[in-house]
Amino acid sequence: MVDKNFYNVKENVTLAQVAEVTGAVLTDSSKADEIINDIATMASATGDELCFFYDRKNKAKAGEIKAKACVTTEDLKQFVAPEVIILTCDDPKVAFVKLNEFMYAEKVAENGIDVSAKIATSAKIGKDCFIGANVVIDENVVIGDNCRIEANVVIAHDCKIGNNCRIGNGASIAYSIIGNNCYIYTGARIGQDGFGFQLINGQHHRIPQIGRVIIGNDVEIGANSCIDRGALDDTVIGDGSRIDNLVQIAHNDKLGRGCVVVAQVGIAGSCTLGDYVVLGGQVGLADHLNIGSGVQIAAQSGVMRDIEPGNVMMGSPCVPFKDFMRQVAFLQKNSKK
Repeated sequence: MVDKNFYNVKENVTLAQVAEVTGAVLTDSSKADEIINDIATMASATGDELCFFYDRKNKAKAGEIKAKACVTTEDLKQFVAPEVIILTCDDPKVAFVKLNEFMYAEKVAENGIDVSAKIATSAKIGKDCFIGANVVIDENVVIGDNCRIEANVVIAHDCKIGNNCRIGNGASIAYSIIGNNCYIYTGARIGQDGFGFQLINGQHHRIPQIGRVIIGNDVEIGANSCIDRGALDDTVIGDGSRIDNLVQIAHNDKLGRGCVVVAQVGIAGSCTLGDYVVLGGQVGLADHLNIGSGVQIAAQSGVMRDIEPGNVMMGSPCVPFKDFMRQVAFLQKNSKK
């Protein structure tokens, strides 16, 4: 059950509307005017609530559903309790996302600039933007239309941010160019110095980092993640990529389109990832590696060498998934002797 204090909730939604929004088929058209007021899990849904059933492993629990209605597949509807109104579709997970977006909206402040914001006279702010309390926007910054810059954000000089972007509370952005439809979450640090030092006469001297961070369109950067600017070349995050919380992406790294990087991943400098690479939680990459498109690397793996496209890897140092499972089986078998 959703706590309605935190959202603007659309109530009295008919099952006909549910079907229209999700693309599902209402199996009993006489129920089209029945009302739901909330979405809940299979286990907790009751009364005027709707749930989703998409995993065959839960078929026993489906018979205990007490929701008014359930969105499921044609194949799984046979397991749902008989008194529940059923809507069917090809992918209930996608239907859930669509209905969620339709019924629940974040409470957001109206467009405008808070009186405490500090905005340089040379900065350019697009139409219909929200600039929150204590925001600092330096010289020559360009921000597109329909952007939300939340409280305590700092955007350093000459950065460019596209249309329909959201920068979360307390984030900082420097030496960066960001595309359209991006979401930089709370506390993220974009464009800070890369970790580069040269040992001179027994002392570590900082190597100037004079590159940028280039973030494509439709990118999300999770809370408290850090993306360092390049030393000479740019650090690049490709269109459609999703970066989770507490991720470190070092200087000169280049991620292709649609990459997914899960929490606590660390990518050392000058790595290149192809398109649609997936890195599980706490994966670590050594520097100057090339990871091919479509590669999937399981959680807590350590990557020491290049990986060809399409491989599924696991372990530290990581090996192909089947090889890792053989290693585990060997160790289990021989440790019992």
